[in-house]
Amino acid sequence: MSVDSGSTSMAARLGIKPGMVVQELGWDEDVDDQLRDSVEELSGSEMVDEDSDEVADVVLLWWREEDGDLIDALVDSIAALADDGVVWLLVPKSGRPGHVEPGDVTEAAPTAGLQQTSSISAAKEWSGIRLVTPKAARQPRR
Repeated sequence: MSVDSGSTSMAARLGIKPGMVVQELGWDEDVDDQLRDSVEELSGSEMVDEDSDEVADVVLLWWREEDGDLIDALVDSIAALADDGVVWLLVPKSGRPGHVEPGDVTEAAPTAGLQQTSSISAAKEWSGIRLVTPKAARQPRR
């Protein structure tokens, strides 16, 4: 499989590495296929869906304003997430249909047990917001 360095860099910006398990949630016809392809090329396997039993290193959550309750979606997104895993919340960019206001994410993430660490332009029409579980929450339970 030949990998186009331009498209691979899309997945690399998300921290995707060979061998990672990537779970995809919220797929619809408006998602960015080039980003999806780059993730599968770099990870070396197809993304798994919400029915998978695998532990995910990365969750890609495509989310639009009309998709429902963001807190519920974020809670669902961490159900199969590895302890040191990352959720990439992918939202339409400002001015695009379904755009999610940054304040909505800032409000929803902590309620769902996540912390926002950075934002990037993930694809032509999509912004990516990197969410992780706070380090304090990852401590081994005794």
